[in-house]
Amino acid sequence: LMILGYIVATRIFFPLKKEERLPQIPGGMERLKEELHKLGKMNFQEIKSAILFLTILGLWATDKFHGVSPTAIAFMGAIFALLPRIGILNWNDVDIPWHLMLFSAGAYTLGAGFKSTDLPSISVNAAFDALGFGAQTPFWVLYLSLTFAMAFSALFFQSKTMRTMIFIPIAIGVANRYGINVISLALPVAFLIEHVYMLPFNSKPAALLYETDQYSLTDTFKFGVTMLVIGWVFNIFMGETWYRYLGITPDGVFGIF
Repeated sequence: LMILGYIVATRIFFPLKKEERLPQIPGGMERLKEELHKLGKMNFQEIKSAILFLTILGLWATDKFHGVSPTAIAFMGAIFALLPRIGILNWNDVDIPWHLMLFSAGAYTLGAGFKSTDLPSISVNAAFDALGFGAQTPFWVLYLSLTFAMAFSALFFQSKTMRTMIFIPIAIGVANRYGINVISLALPVAFLIEHVYMLPFNSKPAALLYETDQYSLTDTFKFGVTMLVIGWVFNIFMGETWYRYLGITPDGVFGIF
């Protein structure tokens, strides 16, 4: 999928001109050496930045010992960085993408609300009942429905953890409800958790790349939807072939052979 994604991106959505295919830096290595020399030695602010960064990393890595959540650690680090005189940043000099922050906050809030109310599970059960799903429902219908929901949940959810906490239990519940091997549904659904590139709020790398202002929200949406469809179809193909060989889906998805 990575190779296919590269081809789709560079050939269809973000084609490079011939002269852009090789990285170019005006001045070459001499320019890089000159810029490095201009940086000079580390100053006090840079040392504070390094200490703050390493402290946050250390607290994140040891959260199971002190019990402080990663979110709280990041929040405290941001507060310290912006403190007058003590911090390392001037609030007026920080270019905060508020539109992206608000978008992300809304996605987090929506996910938290779904988790606390168990609305996805209730909705899925109600939808299945309304559609007449029952013990006689073919496995492929459940497989396609759940994997599709997991893949395209990136339209609404930001956190991979949140998506896992919502959709994996749903897959397990559906499997138990209809007497299907849990692994046959839960594992293929779990394999789609990493598709987090359709919108900037889907993951931190996606947000950082979007902030480079090299492409529009429409561009990333079109590329993301295309890759999600490809990933979903590929997951179905794997369910009929490789997953079947491994015993994850003993009869395949459609039971073609």
